[in-house]
Amino acid sequence: MTFDAIIIGAGQAGPSLAGRLTAAGWKVALVERKLFGGTCVNTGCMPTKTLVASAYAAHLARRAADYGVVLQGSVGVDMKAVKERQQTVVRNARGNVETWLKGMDGLTVFEGHARLTSPTTVEVDGQVLEAPKIFLNVGGRANVPDMPGVNDISYLTNVGMMQLDVLPEHLVIVGGSYIGLEFAQMYRRFGAQVTVVEMGPRLIGREDPEVSDAVREILEAEGVTVRLNAECISFSPCKTERGEEGACVHVSCQEGEPAVKGSHALLAVGRRPNTDDLGLEAAGVAVDKRGYVTVDDTLRTNVPSIWAMGDCNGRGAFTHTAYNDFEIIAANLLDDDPRKVTDRLTAYALYTDPPLGRVGMSEAEVRSSGRPALVGTRPMTRVGRAIEKGETKGFMKVLVDAETRQILGAAILGVSGDEAIHGVLDVMYAKAPYTVLQRTVPIHPTVSELIPTVLGELKPLE
Repeated sequence: MTFDAIIIGAGQAGPSLAGRLTAAGWKVALVERKLFGGTCVNTGCMPTKTLVASAYAAHLARRAADYGVVLQGSVGVDMKAVKERQQTVVRNARGNVETWLKGMDGLTVFEGHARLTSPTTVEVDGQVLEAPKIFLNVGGRANVPDMPGVNDISYLTNVGMMQLDVLPEHLVIVGGSYIGLEFAQMYRRFGAQVTVVEMGPRLIGREDPEVSDAVREILEAEGVTVRLNAECISFSPCKTERGEEGACVHVSCQEGEPAVKGSHALLAVGRRPNTDDLGLEAAGVAVDKRGYVTVDDTLRTNVPSIWAMGDCNGRGAFTHTAYNDFEIIAANLLDDDPRKVTDRLTAYALYTDPPLGRVGMSEAEVRSSGRPALVGTRPMTRVGRAIEKGETKGFMKVLVDAETRQILGAAILGVSGDEAIHGVLDVMYAKAPYTVLQRTVPIHPTVSELIPTVLGELKPLE
């Protein structure tokens, strides 16, 4: 069968690109091997943030007395109901994507495993599709490192966590980065004992030390145990305190017991691209040493007829960057608009409570650049909105180029930090000096209203 374009994968970028291409009159094929919506809808953003919301409700209920609210009896969590709520959100979102695609004029949906057989042909379970343009949107999956004993235990990844409908007695999380920390806090709030095991000297190692230290303090204050410097992690089956089958995680930390006994072990040690069974070699598509498809600034591979979007290209690991990949490709193909990946600013969030909103350079990156810079900070204890809500943990920090007066980066760890950061992000994209944001008149009471105040108190970065 012949088409104008073939899209492999129905994650964040693929369906939107199908919509633009078919609207432009293209005859398009889209292939999905399993679940419509990709990681975000099925095992990533939507289900995890739904769980975060349930965990926040439990946490807030336990704090009801702080707000003058009286609850009768203790606060309990029905994990089966928590899972069903999460699954309902997922089913609805996945169903909406599938219905949209299958009803799209000009689009033919194929369900099966797609493999490239040449730069212009794809085979789907024995059926050959041909097109002059092919777009890869195959996503990624949890990385399972070859640690000693890992295959001797029953372990969980983010996929398995979505299927849990029981409360772990003791959840041991290997990996102290973004995914691991979100699960750590939510399951502690559900009532599980939680231990985070991290090989490095601190959590979320890409962040500035003051950020990672503050996040650790927040988690430890809620009862999460953190084991750092675990350089020689291994696994073995063992019995839990209740005598049930569990998993021992062996560590070589400077302090604490040499092994952590858990009822459940979650591996949260990064992601890998779904490119190892895609037939890339048959089409001559180049990948890097980690398996990510190599692309240029317009997301084109070394093969002129093939593009790669989303997690599989190694140019972004987020839903929002995958969607922006679609926008870049569509702009260049259809709009005569030369957009490129290097126009994009680094921006993301850690969805602990409080959340961390991040954009641009960290303080460590600014220092290593050698440029003269200014910095402004403010603890959330001096933010009226945070005080009123009784959620005063964290701080905000903004870094500015002392010569150009443009904002270099910012971190807001605090209530609504994931939303408030966008005011900074917008000014950075506009390439406007920080004084534009400093002179705004924001709404009171909000977290965002203190950003101009922080900018008015900048000091040299020493």
